[in-house]
Amino acid sequence: MKSEEKFRGIKFLVVGSGVSGISAVACLEHMGAEVVLYDSNEKLCEKDLRALLPKESKAVCVAGECPEAVLEETQTVVLSPGVPTDIPLVNRLRERGAEIIGEIELGFLRERGRVAAITGTNGKTTTTTLVGEIMKAHLGAENVFVVGNIGDPYTAESGKTTAKSVTVGEISSFQLETTKSFHPAVSAILNITPDHLNRHHTMEAYISAKEHIAAKQTKDDICVLNYENEYTRRFGERCPAGVVYFSSKRELEEGYYLKGDQICKSGSGHREALLDIHRDMRLVGLCNVENVMAAIAIAQGMGVPMNTILDVVRDFRAVEHRIEFVATKGGVDYYNDSKGTNPDAAVQGIRAMRKPTILIGGGYDKGSDYDEWIESFEDKVKCLVLIGQTKEKIAECARRHGFERIRFADTFEECLKLCTELAQSGDAVLLSPACASWGMFPNYEERGRLFKEYVNRL
Repeated sequence: MKSEEKFRGIKFLVVGSGVSGISAVACLEHMGAEVVLYDSNEKLCEKDLRALLPKESKAVCVAGECPEAVLEETQTVVLSPGVPTDIPLVNRLRERGAEIIGEIELGFLRERGRVAAITGTNGKTTTTTLVGEIMKAHLGAENVFVVGNIGDPYTAESGKTTAKSVTVGEISSFQLETTKSFHPAVSAILNITPDHLNRHHTMEAYISAKEHIAAKQTKDDICVLNYENEYTRRFGERCPAGVVYFSSKRELEEGYYLKGDQICKSGSGHREALLDIHRDMRLVGLCNVENVMAAIAIAQGMGVPMNTILDVVRDFRAVEHRIEFVATKGGVDYYNDSKGTNPDAAVQGIRAMRKPTILIGGGYDKGSDYDEWIESFEDKVKCLVLIGQTKEKIAECARRHGFERIRFADTFEECLKLCTELAQSGDAVLLSPACASWGMFPNYEERGRLFKEYVNRL
């Protein structure tokens, strides 16, 4: 039942006062729920939380320790993505019989149109943005909503949806943990590689969270999967939806694949070349070829004509912070790949480089291993400049692999200055840290923005 009356009179506890939490409060109040906004940060007070909400909000605001009376009354909990599902507070609420959902689930309960949902360790933002642009070209911008981990809360947009609208969602593993009825018409898992193990604890739990995107799908729906990723290929054998594969390494009897410089489509005995990856794409790197194939498959699954899809792909430029060309200064090309927040994403950044590269790495430790990233350097990386919490851990890994051209910096500005001194005309400088930004920056966007500001001042 998607009736907004379902929430009237129900006591909700929204945990987390970030963007998604504030949006969830507004959504719930609009639907008549009784809401408590809670944040465990003891540095905040009720007044701080109240200032984040609209003036007309009647939500109760609680910071620090959550009172027992609030826990006893709570019927449904809405967790912000950054709140783990296994912390003591959530466990206590679960034991008391409270329903645990997330902001994505709450948004879907108001959804009136169709949904295309995209997850994966890497490539989500580029693919989601591209699919969003394709859908806008097909349906008109007023009928398309791009939401989720990409930055816009689902709950802020789902109330605007209609029977003819499409919502395109970038959905993280954190968000998928707390979905229950979420049912996309087309889903996609672009790839799965080790990430966020400090949150999920085991690879099995991380994989399970990603696969949950298709949990409510049926054979009438579509799930787009990467044939060259062992986890997604295996999932295709038991996926409840109809599976469409894409591959960057082999021809497929059914699906989308790269043959030479051509992205091709095959099915029902028919094979068709769709576009040339060098002539018809503005994106660089094999990772982006895979993203484009996935986007084509998703858009086709949503009923978009191929000529519309290919027209948008030809004009589509790189998403900010993902192997984004910034400028050429003194003969040196500068690339911002701040969204390379795990080793596998950073591998794609290195593979996209065509010049000798000064590489900036390091940041917050998510419990990742860096061996594959270091091995991808081959002869491309002239020097690795390390910052942040993981710099010693990465340096130790690099030395085990025989890579010794390592420099350290204590601040981001010191790091950037060092890179410009090391780079010579004909080189590239790549910010692709293989780590999260926390500890030095509030998010990867700020890290990338500061990098671009520095480069443009040179």
